[in-house]
Amino acid sequence: MDFFAHQDQARRRSGLLLVYFGLAVVLIVLAVHATVWGLLGVGASKSSQAPVALRFWDPNLLAWTVLGTFGVILVGSLMKMAELRSGGEAVARMLGGVPIPRDTVDLRQRRLLNVVEEMAIAAGMPVPPVYLLEAERGINAFAAGHSPSDAVIGVTSGSLETLSRDELQGVIAHEFSHILHGDMRLNLRLIGWLHGILMLTLLGHILLRAATQVRTRSSGRGKGGEGAVRLGVLVLGLALLVIGSAGVFFARLIQSAVCRQREFLADASAVQYTRNPSGIAGALKRIGGLSRGSRLDEPKAAAASHLFFGNALGTAWAGLMATHPPLVERIRRLDPSFDGRMAAAAAEAVDDDVADSPMPVAGLAAGGTATAADGAAAPAAMAMVDQVGAPTRAHLDFAERLRRGLPAAIAEALQRPDDAQALILGLLMDPAEAVRRRQQAVLARSALAGLSSRIEALRAPMASLPAGHRIAVLDLALPVLRGLPTSAVQALRETARGLAEADEEINLFEYALQAVLDQRLRGWLEPASSAAVRHISLTGVRAECRLLLSTLAHLGGDATAAEAAFAAGGAALGTAAAAGLLPAEQCTLAAVDQALARLSELAFPLRRRVLMACLDTVLHDRRVLVDEAELLRAIAAVLGCPMPPVLATADRAAA
Repeated sequence: MDFFAHQDQARRRSGLLLVYFGLAVVLIVLAVHATVWGLLGVGASKSSQAPVALRFWDPNLLAWTVLGTFGVILVGSLMKMAELRSGGEAVARMLGGVPIPRDTVDLRQRRLLNVVEEMAIAAGMPVPPVYLLEAERGINAFAAGHSPSDAVIGVTSGSLETLSRDELQGVIAHEFSHILHGDMRLNLRLIGWLHGILMLTLLGHILLRAATQVRTRSSGRGKGGEGAVRLGVLVLGLALLVIGSAGVFFARLIQSAVCRQREFLADASAVQYTRNPSGIAGALKRIGGLSRGSRLDEPKAAAASHLFFGNALGTAWAGLMATHPPLVERIRRLDPSFDGRMAAAAAEAVDDDVADSPMPVAGLAAGGTATAADGAAAPAAMAMVDQVGAPTRAHLDFAERLRRGLPAAIAEALQRPDDAQALILGLLMDPAEAVRRRQQAVLARSALAGLSSRIEALRAPMASLPAGHRIAVLDLALPVLRGLPTSAVQALRETARGLAEADEEINLFEYALQAVLDQRLRGWLEPASSAAVRHISLTGVRAECRLLLSTLAHLGGDATAAEAAFAAGGAALGTAAAAGLLPAEQCTLAAVDQALARLSELAFPLRRRVLMACLDTVLHDRRVLVDEAELLRAIAAVLGCPMPPVLATADRAAA
């Protein structure tokens, strides 16, 4: 199943789960109503006054019980969702995780960071921060967040100490599958919904404690009426405890049924990304060979058990509550020859690759330097669309060579917040001296004026970067900035736009870099928000489609070629582009910004059509230049469709 189908399925699955949880809440409300009705009925029958018959569907009673019960569940869910609003980092902290610093000297941690960086570059998405669950000796990992822009990866100490690099890469690829396929947002919602139902059990505990305390204080002094009230509170508390626990039980059954199938899909995706089934299969065998397996000690892991690579709670009752398929079944799907013997879980030696220094030697031979498309024969548009959210082994190899081949000064700058900001802004500085002076004036008036000298110091190493590496370097620079306050993030965003507009003419690369940076930073500033699907057909966005394709068609500058390129792209959209090519002067990048904002509200199957049309337009001449490739990746990023780097012919042949 492709990226767009996964995204569409994730949205439908979220709606279906909401329906299931809604039904569970209705049953819980009815159970609470029946309990209250029964207590009031018993109380009325024992009253000294004439008993008053109370109907089960009494409107007043029903209104109070429905509003009260639903209110407790809703408040509990909203409180937990608000707690998790900041995204994956909130989940990582809740589970006891600590961020791994970019400048760590621990070789195992360094290897983990390298693997995560390579996977992110290969997938065309921002590099997520990595958290270590230091106290956990089991083998496990998780991905959490609302979107790729605010995602985090968490890994246990047991994983670092036990897994080889290939096994660790398989686990990380599995977690990236959850990020790319839209599972994370649903996972956070599951935590919120479960917490809402759990609030009933907490309320039951409170009532039981209150009834016990009242009995203790009034011992020997209570009257009949007071005893009846105390008994009523005690029974209600016990009922809420039982009803809430039953609700959580059935809610977890729903949760588990959905999660088990997703784990199979993520395992298969990890093999697709790495072309190495023995990596992830080996990690699963290590879990089976470790006495602790994948079990976690953190009590809060129960609420987030569906996030993890392996079963974090040990053996579930009758397998019904398991959020993961049986270990042996997962391994046999990856390794049909598996004989049932698990791998020894001894500490894994750190191999030479770990040394993957964060400051590699500059000046690698040309053969060791990654290359992206630069006037190379272009891959077919269909093949490029199929790679969205589905990087290949060739993309991973490209990412590893890119990381290893970074100039030492740039690798050092990626480890410190000020230097990383200087690096990002330096990527936007124009080589033309006249334009550069205007940009320096803009920088001098900005909140980041103090970075001027550092930007100049990085000028030479940045000039040595191959053109197709710049967006990857941008993504590598972002994780170290995650601790910045909101005001600093806004300042970076505004300064980057000011530098791009300093010459009053934004070129393709400046637009691509700025668009990607803006999309990434917006995910930090508004982590819980996402573009709502407001268009389920292209009818309402015809003007935007026409503008986007016209802009791409004019890239070559030749009017005749532009008409042919527009026609090639328009064929994929039909009537959405039927009005014809717009004049070049109407195709401003500011207008493209506005068009993409509306197109990002399309349903995912339609985003696929729009992206395919963009690719058909650019690839009409059967070649793709670096600026064109980076602009296409920027368009895909704004549409919420992470596109891997466009590789040169030699790299594609190695896939």
